[in-house]
Amino acid sequence: MEDNGHNTFWTKYLNKQLMKDEKNKESTDEIQRENMKLREEIQKLEEEIQEATRDFQIKEDIPEAQMKFTSVKKSKNNSEVLNASCSFQVSSQIFYELQRGQALITFEEEEVAQQVIAIGRHYVKIGDVNLEVIAQQVPLNTGVRFQVHVDVSKMKIRVTEIPDELPEDQMRDKLELSFCKSRLGGGEVECVHYDKQSHSAVITFVEAGVADRILKKKDYPLTINQKCHRVTVAPFIEKHLKKYQIFSGVSQKTVLLTGLEGIQMDEEMVEDLVSIHFQRVKNGGGEVDVVKCSLAQPYVAYFEE
Repeated sequence: MEDNGHNTFWTKYLNKQLMKDEKNKESTDEIQRENMKLREEIQKLEEEIQEATRDFQIKEDIPEAQMKFTSVKKSKNNSEVLNASCSFQVSSQIFYELQRGQALITFEEEEVAQQVIAIGRHYVKIGDVNLEVIAQQVPLNTGVRFQVHVDVSKMKIRVTEIPDELPEDQMRDKLELSFCKSRLGGGEVECVHYDKQSHSAVITFVEAGVADRILKKKDYPLTINQKCHRVTVAPFIEKHLKKYQIFSGVSQKTVLLTGLEGIQMDEEMVEDLVSIHFQRVKNGGGEVDVVKCSLAQPYVAYFEE
């Protein structure tokens, strides 16, 4: 009887341990499944981000500017210039859509503009009427600021309009053989990056000067299966967008005036009357730079940083 009781005790103990081990295993398996699921979700999100930003473009009207290159700095380690680089700082114009019955008044001093806003309610004599107008901050739209860096390679060229007549590896070899021919202006090729889908390639040469010789021709002969094709050659240009910033601006010298609806007068005359009123110190004003009223049609006012 004692032996049977002893055996029963150990049997129960072992069963409990087995059940505990099974629960631990189930818990471990559940954690592993959750981790795998999270890794899959992270990978999916990363792919979505890459897909969303692959063709991301910024459209901004960049003002025309004349540029004059006066000199080129040579690298200390190379006798030839391997790349031509330039960079641009671009800031978008911040605009405000001036609606009918509104006016913008710009003062020469910030303190005057802020004082006019602090007073808030003003009575401006327009013809025979003391018109109540409200002065407030101009609610400006957001702007963007970014840098564009452009590098033009002296060692690489871009080749386009490549005929789709060979497998990728064979076309890569064919391009290398064709562009290394010195009688056609070519030279020793370091590597060829061929994109079959876009019918284009980037070819890197070993020596400087080869790319310039080829680019003078605009196109280049490429013989495939005893048939001569003319492929287009162009400079290899890399563009980088850096320091992209979105910012909100507050005009310190310009004030928005509302309450000018229904005035049956010439806009220029109203602008003169508004300017005269706010130039007077007793009205809380000061020297006025410019006034623009919108009585008949809306306008767009652009603000510079």
